Amino acid sequence: MTPPSQHAYPAHWEADVVLRDGGTARVRPITTDDAERLVSFYEQVSDESKYYRFFAPYPRLSDKDVYRFTHHDYVDRVGLAVTVGGEFVATVRYDRIDSRGMPASAPADEAEVAFLVQDAHQGRGIASALLEHIAAVARERGIRRFAAEVLPANNKMIKVFRDAGFTQKRNFEDGSVRLVLDLEPTAESLAVQRGREQRAEARSVQRLLGPSSVAVVGAGRTAGGVGRAVLRNLLDGGFTGRTYAVNLALPPELAEIGGVPAVRSVAEIQEPVDLAIVAVPAERVPEVVADCGEHGVQGLVVLSAGYAESGPTGRERQRALVRQARSYGMRVIGPNAFGVINTSPPVRLNASLAPEPPDRGRIGLFTQSGAIGIALLAGLVRRGAGLSTFISAGNRADVSGNDFLQYWHDDPDTDVVLLYLESIGNPRKFTRLARRTGAVKPVVVAKGARHSGSAPPGHAVPVTRIPEATVSALLSQAGVIRVDTVTELVDAGVLLATQPLPAGPHVAILGNSESLGLLTYDACLTEGLRPLPPLDLTTSARPEDFRTALATALADPGCDAVVVTAIPWVGENGARESGDGEVLATALREAASMSPAKPVAVVHVEIGGLAKALSAATTTAPRPGPMPGAAAADDETPDRPADSGQVPRTPNPAPTPETPTARPAPGPGPVAGPGRQPADGADPASDTTPGRIPAYPAAERAVRALSQAVTYAQWRRQAAEPGKVPEYDDIDESGAAGLIDRMLGAASPDPQGLSLGDDDTRELLGRYGIAVRPTLPAPGPDDAVEAAARLGYPVALKTTAPHLRHRADLGGVRLDLPDEAQLRTAYRELTDLLGEPAELRPVVQAMAPRGVDTVVRAVIDPAAGAVLSFGLAGVASELLGDVAHRLVPVTDRDAAELLRSIRTAPLLFGWRGSAPVDTAALEELLLRVSRLVDDHPEIVSVALEPVVVATTGLSVLGASVRLAPPPSRDDLGPRRLPSY
Repeated sequence: MTPPSQHAYPAHWEADVVLRDGGTARVRPITTDDAERLVSFYEQVSDESKYYRFFAPYPRLSDKDVYRFTHHDYVDRVGLAVTVGGEFVATVRYDRIDSRGMPASAPADEAEVAFLVQDAHQGRGIASALLEHIAAVARERGIRRFAAEVLPANNKMIKVFRDAGFTQKRNFEDGSVRLVLDLEPTAESLAVQRGREQRAEARSVQRLLGPSSVAVVGAGRTAGGVGRAVLRNLLDGGFTGRTYAVNLALPPELAEIGGVPAVRSVAEIQEPVDLAIVAVPAERVPEVVADCGEHGVQGLVVLSAGYAESGPTGRERQRALVRQARSYGMRVIGPNAFGVINTSPPVRLNASLAPEPPDRGRIGLFTQSGAIGIALLAGLVRRGAGLSTFISAGNRADVSGNDFLQYWHDDPDTDVVLLYLESIGNPRKFTRLARRTGAVKPVVVAKGARHSGSAPPGHAVPVTRIPEATVSALLSQAGVIRVDTVTELVDAGVLLATQPLPAGPHVAILGNSESLGLLTYDACLTEGLRPLPPLDLTTSARPEDFRTALATALADPGCDAVVVTAIPWVGENGARESGDGEVLATALREAASMSPAKPVAVVHVEIGGLAKALSAATTTAPRPGPMPGAAAADDETPDRPADSGQVPRTPNPAPTPETPTARPAPGPGPVAGPGRQPADGADPASDTTPGRIPAYPAAERAVRALSQAVTYAQWRRQAAEPGKVPEYDDIDESGAAGLIDRMLGAASPDPQGLSLGDDDTRELLGRYGIAVRPTLPAPGPDDAVEAAARLGYPVALKTTAPHLRHRADLGGVRLDLPDEAQLRTAYRELTDLLGEPAELRPVVQAMAPRGVDTVVRAVIDPAAGAVLSFGLAGVASELLGDVAHRLVPVTDRDAAELLRSIRTAPLLFGWRGSAPVDTAALEELLLRVSRLVDDHPEIVSVALEPVVVATTGLSVLGASVRLAPPPSRDDLGPRRLPSY
């Protein structure tokens, strides 16, 4: 056995984790310096827990025990501890054993494992988190199975093993339960891990947003200052819990500030404190954190500046803040934060600097910028849109947008999620969470710093190398509604929060201005919608005309949404008529509330009071049917209520004579789309209060928001029936793995990886059913002729020099050479034009059937994972950036969409009379490449260029593969909080 001193301390095993109750703890290896901590920990464990661990009364640890449990070689014997406040609260250890159960070293691949959790911390999910981490350590050290002996009465520990999702065997022998766990991750174990992660992180956010008591640390004695402003907002907002002011400089005789109890430190508060708002200079924050941690505060909102945004010293101060807070089990919003708001009536928390707090609503808003947060709040308030929760996280050193996606996924008070992001610290996790949340409610993202190539100064996150266009495509794949500006973020949010999702792209346009209607029509076409001919009500139309026209349009089964355009009425004397905005708003709300549930948006030009009146309503009931006198759908066809429990309907074909007015059936799905919600305490079956309708000052803005809703609704319908990753019988996964191991083993270490030669590339791709047309080298004209004779005419002569590869536009390719004479002529012309053969590296290849030249690539990004890309070959596509992307693994649905996502896709489907190519073969190729890079993480790059797709079949004419040791996969490892 290797002496412990020969193995370095494995610092990469250290991790902060979120526990079931939302608190945090630290997992780290046990060291020789932990003897006193171990003894103190053991003394606080009950006799019953000790009995379960050692199968006998074991009141204290002997010196030999302490030595054994603190001295490890970190290979065959490993111990991990969970610490809170620097003290042990749980331990786990494994010892490698052989087939007889005796201590062993590699290649033995089984280990005995045992846990011990302090009684006061049982039930927090610590053992489950420890099992994830010790299993990952064991796999790293070549251990494939855990064996555990558990007393039958130790139900909690048996449940930990049973619920982990690993393949396991159980049997009863010698009075104990013996469990053997296969440590290879399974789909079930990954699902269990992610489910626990979601519940824990959501709970940690809930503790921050729903406190029963808040302490404002740094509240000044006089009006003014950040702390006093937050205290005032807390009180003015009607916070339902207890509030305390904390100020170290308070004189002894001062017992309150702003009408609330005042103390010099959190420790002086005689009751528990759930949340602390920290508004003191950065140099004083560490003592405040320690004060809060010792008192048991659950979370911090740090408004103080002077952290990573101020330079390297501030960055290290920020890291120290997070480490210190997590050591006490606290999570941190900030630093440099603007604050948090929760409008839920049982809480009514406004712990922010917001000058104008929002009303209660159904939108959850997260920003990484205080200035943008102010602008968004003002815009939403002005548009009459309320919020469920608001978070401005500043430098977001700890709690991030990912945490709030976990929370909002299950939050019954939130229907729409709006995010303003300046950096994405973990793109792989973000897209996974966004896809999951987007399946039940819209996620809208505006991202700043898109083209700067770096994160803002305060955001200490790894920078991804993925181009902006790729990031946008990946977000779209995850169902995220991507917008370019904060104005669009508000525009999309107010429509999604107040209107049902559209069933399709068909848009009716009506209004009292022909010109405004035509502008709206053009905007619809620009955004890819299918507008119906605009209905001009003429400038003489009155509000009742709008009401009738809107009801008729909504009842039309060929209409999926309506845009109402309106200009001011002008009286006979040329003056505008007063009050028309409120009257028109009432008419439109009445029509919308009494008609089939379809989205309605209003475009208005300077109609006083219209936008405010349209946004003033609070709710609407499910529409019982069309208005009297309006064109109605078939009476036997039920209307779809806004909260019917179903996702948006799929588009319907034009009505036929047999079904003149049939409405499309609702699509499958467990939840309703966002839309008009019943008011608090209202009976949805009887409430008839008209609902909000979003109003826009420009047609382009309304139509863009509607188009985004249409695209999202289509994605959500498809997400309800996801595609599958097909299996292919001719794929030789184990054979490919053997080739990769052999090639990497034979190569000298290179951080850039190993680029495979042509023969190795063809062999590896062939294991996955991807055939590459062979090429033969032609260092001279005679060699070219000999190669052509072997391959058969006609042939192509190509240069393979790096600067000319795949550049037919530079003259490095000669095609369709039918005989020896033309081949020799082409060879001479090529070398005369471009240089000597040794420089050009010419090759000869048999001609492939004519078709469309395409390019298929896959690349591994450490942050986002494997990305599959597709586009047409040629400089035009490269110049325009006409490439589509999908995250791996790609499903059959993803592959079909990938082909159709590029702007030049019509060339594949018979553009201008040309023959359609074999897109089925192309989709299969994409799926095979996806499987290849997903099965073998050592493959960091694949390029197939060109891939000529003919009317039947395809030909891969060139290929390159690069290998490297597999990068670490944080998403497949144990749960851990990021540490930047």
